[in-house]
Amino acid sequence: MQRRTELRNMAAPSLQKQRFELKYIMDEAQALAIRDFVRCYLDLDPHGEGQPDLSYPVHSLYLDSPSMQLYHSTINGNKNRFKLRVRFYDENQDSPVFLEIKRRMNNIISKKRVGVKREGLFQILSGQTPHNDLVLFDASDSTDSSLRASQEDALHDFTAQVNQLQAQPVSHVAYQREAWVLPESNAVRVTLDRKVCCEADPQARMLIKMHKPTFVFGDQVILELKFTDRFPNWFRELVESYHLMQCGAAKYVDGITLMDKDAMSDMVESQMLAQQIGPRDHLKRRQAATVSSIST
Repeated sequence: MQRRTELRNMAAPSLQKQRFELKYIMDEAQALAIRDFVRCYLDLDPHGEGQPDLSYPVHSLYLDSPSMQLYHSTINGNKNRFKLRVRFYDENQDSPVFLEIKRRMNNIISKKRVGVKREGLFQILSGQTPHNDLVLFDASDSTDSSLRASQEDALHDFTAQVNQLQAQPVSHVAYQREAWVLPESNAVRVTLDRKVCCEADPQARMLIKMHKPTFVFGDQVILELKFTDRFPNWFRELVESYHLMQCGAAKYVDGITLMDKDAMSDMVESQMLAQQIGPRDHLKRRQAATVSSIST
């Protein structure tokens, strides 16, 4: 019950907030030095307390179109682009999963995020927007009508993108996240991501264990500086003191590139054919999900 409450709380904040996000890649020695610097200003995220390396696991199932449109939008450097993913933290069937649309405009990030019951995920991945009492998680427990409206909006936007893109599950991305936060505020956040790995997952297994993962950045660590207002002065001191150079570090895109983009695209189309779904007939997929839901 405690873990379920923690997961609910991870979904509730920042449903549609904008923030700046800057990324840097470094080795472990530099990451540890930066940890010592950051802890003078921020508190460790409670989810990392008592955990090895002060980190907690993060898992995401990324969706894309058969033509890998979202992948190409990053490769081509489109200024206005987004990712479509399902985030989860364990395999417990009672734990929620989180639908996310993460948009990027240069360094500015906006994210829509909603927690849903795991049992409703198959319908959502089939392009349906199930009844609220089936999938809405936090809002169904809340008397806050604005929160409920925000979550309903996020849910509808997610399924609309699934249908528009004919989006299919593509890859499972996992890593260990060490996060440092400003107490009682989401205005400043620093994360250190380690052991970033990915593998193809066209069947949306939603399992923690990977069979043959590809380690996207090897032993390197991804540092992300996140802030909602102005660049903090101590961020500037951090960057200058450790001679950090901002760079791109797109976990999904870099993972797909390493695994062979063309092979991944073929895999998505093969999965659609295996389900007897034509590349232009997403409706059949929705109907199949409806029949499956009724039969169970």
